[in-house]
Amino acid sequence: MSQRALYDAPDDPRRAGETDGELSLRFYDVVSRDGTRLRAWTNDADGPVVLLCNGLGTNPYAWPALLRRDCGVRVVSWNHRGVGGSERPADPARVRVADFVEDALAVLDDAGLDRVPALGWSIGVNTMFELALMHPDRVAGLFAVCGVPGGTFASMGAPIFLPRPVRRPLTVGLTSLLERAGSALTPVTSRLPVGPRGAWALAHSGFMLPGADADDVARAVREFLTTPIDWYMHLALAASRHRRVSLRGVRVPTAFVAGKWDVLASSHDMRTAAERIPGATYAELPASHFVQLERPHEVHEQLLAFLAHT
Repeated sequence: MSQRALYDAPDDPRRAGETDGELSLRFYDVVSRDGTRLRAWTNDADGPVVLLCNGLGTNPYAWPALLRRDCGVRVVSWNHRGVGGSERPADPARVRVADFVEDALAVLDDAGLDRVPALGWSIGVNTMFELALMHPDRVAGLFAVCGVPGGTFASMGAPIFLPRPVRRPLTVGLTSLLERAGSALTPVTSRLPVGPRGAWALAHSGFMLPGADADDVARAVREFLTTPIDWYMHLALAASRHRRVSLRGVRVPTAFVAGKWDVLASSHDMRTAAERIPGATYAELPASHFVQLERPHEVHEQLLAFLAHT
């Protein structure tokens, strides 16, 4: 069996040009520089355009406030390699943040966009900062939500008082273990019944906090669980190697929105990153890593205000 076949993803029922009838959401295909076919998406809304660099392996449904036609922001984005209908690359090593930057450029080029603000969440913050440094002519602003500009795995565990020296070794080790066990876990996780009760339990787990709409959470989690665990952890291990980026070259408007109780991206690290960028703003909300689900209206208002001055 070829290496490509070993890493082929199961077919996704959505096809290019298909829409989600309940929401303002349209999927289509884009081809990245290395030939990998990506499942891109847009909300087709009226308003300023923003490139969304989403959280690793996540999906449009994690952003309910952006999936309304009257949200005032036109979003262009894509699903990560091997996720949600996007093809896995011929070379499975091509899942670095640098490869995600190439994917972002492919989405921008396909949409005919020369230079737009970027919105990043979680690992997407890594992607958009790397994009801004590698291609400053394509990025007009940076709006970072619950993510740090590189060195993400060293930022995990702050609210549970995990000592900084052990954060990266512990989280990378756990990710590696889950990658090896993923083929055994996926048949279980892919069949988990995720409804309002499951969403309620997740919202009270500490990993996520109460406040999010149960239907929104259930939809986002169901979609997330379609990705095999071993492939997701493969992506995560590649992301763990992305070092902290230099912020000296950032010359565009920048804003950070942190969750005070975020176990995956330290609010302290986000605040100190903001302090190193001239003119950058920092806001901290009483939320977890999923602040855009728990406090969608507050995050959306801050995004609109940011875009109005970008």
